[in-house]
Amino acid sequence: MNRPPKSIIIQAIAIPLIVAGVIVVPLTMDGQSEPAQYSVVMPLAYLLGSISWGYMLLQLKMGVDVREYGSGRTGMSNVLRTGGVKSAAVVLTLDIAKGVVAVFIARSVIDTTAAEVSAGLIVLVGHNWPVFLQFKGGRGILTALGGLALMVPVAALIATATFLTVTALSRYISLGSVIGVIIGAVTILALALADVNSDTYMIYGFIACAMIVWQHRDNLQRIRDGNERRLGQSATKVE
Repeated sequence: MNRPPKSIIIQAIAIPLIVAGVIVVPLTMDGQSEPAQYSVVMPLAYLLGSISWGYMLLQLKMGVDVREYGSGRTGMSNVLRTGGVKSAAVVLTLDIAKGVVAVFIARSVIDTTAAEVSAGLIVLVGHNWPVFLQFKGGRGILTALGGLALMVPVAALIATATFLTVTALSRYISLGSVIGVIIGAVTILALALADVNSDTYMIYGFIACAMIVWQHRDNLQRIRDGNERRLGQSATKVE
C-alpha cells in the first residue's frame, strides 16, 4: 500500500488542532486585551484558510494531486473538472465555510469591523497561499464569498447572482468569478456610501477583489487567446 504524501499527513495532523482552536479560542479569549486577541485569531484564520480541501479530497478519493491537472489550482472549479460534481460540491461547501468561520471567530472574540476584515483577508491569503502546500493553493472565490456573506450579505448575494449569470452565458467559470467579485466590491462601496454598512468593509471588498483578479490573470490571458476551458470540459494532466 502506497504511503500518503507528506502534505496529506501534515494536514491530517493539523486539522484536529485547528478545529480545536476554532472551538477553544472564542471560549477563552473573551476579555483578553485586543493585541492578545489579534495575536491568536489571525494566525488561526491563516491556518484555517491553509486547509486545502480540494487537494486532500482528490488525493484520498482518487490518489491524484489536483495541482497536476487543469489549472493547477486546488479550488472547486479545478476539482469539478478533475474529480466531478460530487467532489466539487463538497469542496464548495468546505471552502465557503473557511471564510464564514474565520469572520465569525473575529466577530465573536474581537467584535470590530476591522477584525472581521482582517480575518476575512487573512483566511483568503491562507487559501491562496497555504503553508501546507508550499504556498500554492486556490484562487479564493468561495472563501472570500464565505467571509463576505457574514460581513455584507447583500453584496454576497449580488456577487453570486452575477457569477451565476455570467458563467451561464459565457460558460467560463473564471470570467464569472472575476466579474462577480468586481460587482461585489462595487456593491460594498455603494452600500458604504449610502451609510448602510461600515466604510471599513470597503477595505475588504477592494483588497479581496484585487487578490482574486490577480489570481485569475492566467485565466484572463487564456480567455483573450481563446483557449480557456469552458464549463463542462474536463481537466487534462499538466505536462
